[in-house]
Amino acid sequence: MNGSQVIAESLVQLGVEHIFGIVGIPVIEVADACIARGIKFIGFRNEQSASYAASIYGYLSGKPGVCLTVGGPGVLHALAGVGNAQSNCFPLLLLAGSVDVHNTHKGGFQELDQVAAVTEYTKFAARPSSTDALPFLLEKAYRTAYFGRPGATYVDLPANIIQSKDNDQVSFGVLQRLRNVPAPRSAGDPAKIAEAAALIRASKFPLLVIGKGAAYAKAEPTIRRFQESTNIQFLPTPMGKGVISDSNPGNMSACRSQALKNADVVILVGTRLNWILHYGDAPKYSENTKFIHIDVCAEELGNNAGQAELGILGDASLVIGQLEDVLKGWKSPALAPEIAAKREKNVQNATKKEADHSVPLKYFGVFASIQKTIAEIAKDRKLVIVSEGANTMDNSRSVFGHVEPRTRLDAGTNATMGVGLGYAIAAKAYDPKSLVVAVEGDSAFGFSAIEVETAVRDNLPMVIYVMNNSGIYHGVDPARYTDGQPLPSTALSLDTRYDVLAESLGAKGYFVKNIEELEVATKSAVQSNRVCVINVIIESGKDQKLEFGWMASEKKKEKSKL
Repeated sequence: MNGSQVIAESLVQLGVEHIFGIVGIPVIEVADACIARGIKFIGFRNEQSASYAASIYGYLSGKPGVCLTVGGPGVLHALAGVGNAQSNCFPLLLLAGSVDVHNTHKGGFQELDQVAAVTEYTKFAARPSSTDALPFLLEKAYRTAYFGRPGATYVDLPANIIQSKDNDQVSFGVLQRLRNVPAPRSAGDPAKIAEAAALIRASKFPLLVIGKGAAYAKAEPTIRRFQESTNIQFLPTPMGKGVISDSNPGNMSACRSQALKNADVVILVGTRLNWILHYGDAPKYSENTKFIHIDVCAEELGNNAGQAELGILGDASLVIGQLEDVLKGWKSPALAPEIAAKREKNVQNATKKEADHSVPLKYFGVFASIQKTIAEIAKDRKLVIVSEGANTMDNSRSVFGHVEPRTRLDAGTNATMGVGLGYAIAAKAYDPKSLVVAVEGDSAFGFSAIEVETAVRDNLPMVIYVMNNSGIYHGVDPARYTDGQPLPSTALSLDTRYDVLAESLGAKGYFVKNIEELEVATKSAVQSNRVCVINVIIESGKDQKLEFGWMASEKKKEKSKL
């Protein structure tokens, strides 16, 4: 076998079914060898999108998504996905071609010290010294990506090793020993379990916070059973939605702030006390809140406002199962009437917003219409929602309900824009029977719009909504386009025809300005079994102040210290 065939055979033995990437010299031979061995290669138009696709494929499958690129600039572009995978704890294996070993430091074609470039963003990065070393390094990198806390790894592929000949001795021994094995799981320390259970029993308002790590761990059966047996209130993080159905009466998403502020014991499962959860700091939480943090990474326990001594190292499902056993017969206290009333008031306010179908359209009305229409015509299909773009993502999270885990994919821990179409393509490749719907802000869509052609070429039907307010964040008052003054930095072209762009790329496009047109377009797109882009013109902003809620709370906290 030549080197590219050794790489392909190693990946086959490890169980790889899809590769995402962009080929060029010298990795064309690697991609073709993989295709010849039955691995599906999905060729993207930009390495960023390809690496984003591979990262979310790892999250969905539980095994590393594989991304293949050329060297030099290809690796630099793919670093976006590598960093995204590392910050979100998604398993990803990046493979990239590189200059011949004997031409290193000579200024070779696309030469870059790629191992050094990616090391900061990976769990493991290496360059083989010979073709014989390829299977060992590929297996180590693949395994390292999903053992322990998942993350990104990298293997450099020098051109002379890819093209090396007469490597038959590699295949008969080393290749047959490669195995696709499950990641090891560990239960929690029984003493820590007992201590946590005692805290929970004594609490007045315990709150279970469910993160995407719990979804990744496929811990939903145990977590659902625990919640049902205890009636504990819970709060999912954005990608933790669906581990327990959003329709469960214990869901506190509609009064998130009140739940966090009033909880005296918070059980964190598969999530971190980062910016998404306000670091665990007051005033978002009580000064006396106790955090029982369940995580597979010991170093995470005790971070920010967390108490290291209360942390439990272990697998989400196993640890929750242990807590369930110790807390058998215990029921969570009833929700305080004032919190229940606030939740009901917020639900009523949201319902009013969802019923607003006035023109120009607004976020809540659009999302409620999409959800209702899809439920009517595709209720038996698993719905996967991909969402990105600040207001688009935040508002869609409030409207779309999730009954299954791993069905909401968004910008995640690093708030990464540009992930949308890569995520959607990977989700459809992983589960072809699912209905994949990407809900994109117009600015966010611009990062990866050309990947519509990738989805069309690979026959991956999906419905893509572009929430078009002609700008970043809130958009810009339409009057600003004709007042003779320079446009602000947040402005995009007014009412851009993304639907026409989609048609030019082989997709079906729809241009929508009212709720009736939206309903017709949604039905047509879902039933077409094609790649469809629905360009929804929504209300533009009035030069509103640009600030996230968590930023405002940070300012209040700093002001209180002065």
